[in-house]
Amino acid sequence: MFACPPVRTLQEEIQQSRPFRSQAQEATIALMRTASAVNRRFARVVEPHGLSLAQYNVLRILRGAGSEGLPTLAIRDRMIDEGSTVTRLLDKLEQASLVSRDRSRPDRRQVLCTITPAGEALLATLDPQIDATDLTTMAMLTAEQRALLLSILAAIRAGLTD
Repeated sequence: MFACPPVRTLQEEIQQSRPFRSQAQEATIALMRTASAVNRRFARVVEPHGLSLAQYNVLRILRGAGSEGLPTLAIRDRMIDEGSTVTRLLDKLEQASLVSRDRSRPDRRQVLCTITPAGEALLATLDPQIDATDLTTMAMLTAEQRALLLSILAAIRAGLTD
């Protein structure tokens, strides 16, 4: 187990002198700040390989889809950051020869996207670094705490309807 630095309150961490308006506000800001810290940690892994986190996510999704590939809208629905413009991400990944796009045979309006061997090789290179980052990011939590965190996050997502 990794040593955990001393825990500071969110108020101390962001050097806020006034109290939060509510515990709900504090929890929301803490969640967003934590997500940002986790994103920065993973960005440091993928960016030296010429990828943004969103591009890495697209590659990960397409690897999971297998040789059948996925339509663009299905990729968008599976993205971690739903605000990403999938077409632009795919353009850049295709220019880098990491994905390919093909018009579907039965429905020419649909574009199927697949990961290329170069994309697979890049992910294989990144996998050990991502796995290590996963472990260190959650090292201070026990298995039970991680399970509780997953449950709490799922409850939050389930309660949010756009």
